[in-house]
Amino acid sequence: MYAIIEDSGTQIKVSTGDVLEVDLRQGDQPESITFDRVLMVAADKDKPSIGTPYLDGATVTAEVVEAVKGEKIDVIKYKKRKGYRRKQGHRQRTLMVRIGEISTAAAKPKPTKKKTTKKKTAKKADA
Repeated sequence: MYAIIEDSGTQIKVSTGDVLEVDLRQGDQPESITFDRVLMVAADKDKPSIGTPYLDGATVTAEVVEAVKGEKIDVIKYKKRKGYRRKQGHRQRTLMVRIGEISTAAAKPKPTKKKTTKKKTAKKADA
């Protein structure tokens, strides 16, 4: 069984036991994370359930393994013929998580709200 989840604007395909990096959460480091923005859930042989855009009631639970830092990125600013050079490094902090359970508890597509338009009425001309 696998699922496609959305986290911090990125879509990630996950299955049980996968280890992946996600963005660091604000505040204290949680022991587990529940992803509720599930876009699709599919078993190996069954027809996949696809959300519009999310599946209602479907969740993916993950255990936090550790907080890590990514590779160093060099930020370089340079202006020619001005003697201006700046170099700065940055390492993004992320969380390593292990996917535990993919729950489809009556996963149904969330209904999308239909836009209603008001009917325009013609003004009566007084003569």
